[in-house]
Amino acid sequence: MSDRVASVRRVLVGLLLANLAVVVAKLVIGFTAGSLAVLGDALHSTVDALNNVLALVVIRVASKAPDADHPYGHGKFETLGALAIVGFMSITCFELVRDAVTRLGAGREPPVLSDVQLAVLVGTLGVNVLVAWYETRRGQELGSDLLLADAAHTRADVFITVGVLFGMLLARGGLWWADPVLALLIALFIVRIAYKVFQRVVPVLVDARAIPDSTIQMLAESVSGVKSAYGIRSRGGSLPEGRYAEVTIGVDRNANVAAAHAIADAVEERLKRDLRLHEVTVHVEPC
Repeated sequence: MSDRVASVRRVLVGLLLANLAVVVAKLVIGFTAGSLAVLGDALHSTVDALNNVLALVVIRVASKAPDADHPYGHGKFETLGALAIVGFMSITCFELVRDAVTRLGAGREPPVLSDVQLAVLVGTLGVNVLVAWYETRRGQELGSDLLLADAAHTRADVFITVGVLFGMLLARGGLWWADPVLALLIALFIVRIAYKVFQRVVPVLVDARAIPDSTIQMLAESVSGVKSAYGIRSRGGSLPEGRYAEVTIGVDRNANVAAAHAIADAVEERLKRDLRLHEVTVHVEPC
């Protein structure tokens, strides 16, 4: 197991323990106070914990070496896991909207939290803020789409809890509709976060261009002996281990085979170093 994979796993295990503690606290408060918004927040935190479990499974698969069926490795399983997080978030939204509409129609009495319950809820908010900050930082350092997607989900949890706290304060003033209305606003916010994650991971899964062709062309043509660069393609995400490029270079038609290969090797080395590419395929054509 690589150092990167081991680091990602350690982060995920720590986050799982923190999320489980938050879930327990929110469930206790939600059931004792009968608050839909708090229970919705607890549901969202439960999805955070499930995401951590899913991520631990996915990162194990993604760390496998290339084989006959996956010659480019299993790195995209990590990105696929990030897309699964979007699915979990969508389920959360559906449940929140359904229950909020039901409560608005029923016109139930507003839930009221005690001072102790509010204090515990504020404590869970502090935990989520630290988790989101730490996971984002480590996700950027390790180049992990999975950690960054999960961090986005946790950031949504932070704003959800803030909204719940505000709703509870309104409920103390007798505004019965505040709890379900805030639940609907929470659902909209989750949709926004899910869409951002979707925008990040789908281009990787469908092999969208990873690097502008002009950038690859400029670097390739800056190598001595290269007259032109064309037929450029690239794919992959932010992680060097998953970024690939292909380019055709034109060299002097009078150059011998050894000289042409030396130029191709120089182009490959330049692109790998400057663009953080895992693999570069260079085709040579006389011109």
